[in-house]
Amino acid sequence: MKALKYKFVIILAFVCGTLLFFSCSEKAKVEEAIQEQPVALQLVRFDKQFFETPVAKLPELKNTFPDFFPADVPDKEWVEKMTNPLWRELYSEVQKTFPDFKEELQEINDVKARINYYFPEEKSKNPEVITMIYEMDPSTKVLYTDKVIIISLEMYLGRKHRFYEFPEYQRANFEKSQLLPDLVSAFAATKIPIDKSKTFLSKMIDAGKELYLKDLLLPETADSTKIGYTDLQLKFCQENEAYIWKFFIEEKLLYDTDPKLGPRFINPAPFSKFYLEIDNETPGRIGTWVGWQIVRAYAEKNKVPVQKLLLMDADTIFKESKYKPKQDE
Repeated sequence: MKALKYKFVIILAFVCGTLLFFSCSEKAKVEEAIQEQPVALQLVRFDKQFFETPVAKLPELKNTFPDFFPADVPDKEWVEKMTNPLWRELYSEVQKTFPDFKEELQEINDVKARINYYFPEEKSKNPEVITMIYEMDPSTKVLYTDKVIIISLEMYLGRKHRFYEFPEYQRANFEKSQLLPDLVSAFAATKIPIDKSKTFLSKMIDAGKELYLKDLLLPETADSTKIGYTDLQLKFCQENEAYIWKFFIEEKLLYDTDPKLGPRFINPAPFSKFYLEIDNETPGRIGTWVGWQIVRAYAEKNKVPVQKLLLMDADTIFKESKYKPKQDE
């Protein structure tokens, strides 16, 4: 009997080792294919050009960048921004944080190479990377289109920067480390159709698709950074995954279309709203994190191209994921 058990252990170890070998080999092939797609996007430091252009040459700047100067905005407003001491101080702070943008541009090129690998139709599209100082709006940190990638650098000066008058949960993601995750989020918005069913499940999985895309395009980035959590917040989700899921099931929330569920569990917030004493200990967007785990579970069990996965309906992904959090022993 002992000999049989010993043989079983050997066979199991061999199978696991073989699977690990093929997994590593597959990853190596993917990395090799990505490296064979060199990308060199062009950088335009519009922030520098705007604030270093003399007022007298504003017409020339407008001719060079017509899309950035709406016709209904009078020149006096641009002159005010170019010369206002507070705006110029903000510009100075941006230059301290991003003096040349060389490292960031290389990282963006690396992300674009991965985009080209997973989305072949993107290979022919080489958007200009344009850095600017906008209106300090958290909802417009990065814009991704076929022609331009616009990055508002004033949103990445560090959570404790004196210029930020935002709640802590928002300031937490005003770090340089969030630039690439924000870039992928902006790209994801061009690839993930909104599920029209408007159920809580569809909202969770739409958000989960975006985070799964970050798994593919930012493989070296920590999960906490991908979702914008601290390590402690991520640990809370991991340790309480079964309890969170149990709450969603017992409250029959999955197919509920109540619009309040988004603000409670999906949208950025200081904490999630279970309406329990534990709320203040929870991170916001817990539903987003659960949606991520469901999409990951589906992807592990169903080897489908990411393009197809992003277009699939939430119900199919959920049912075929066979998602079931592990219970504490």
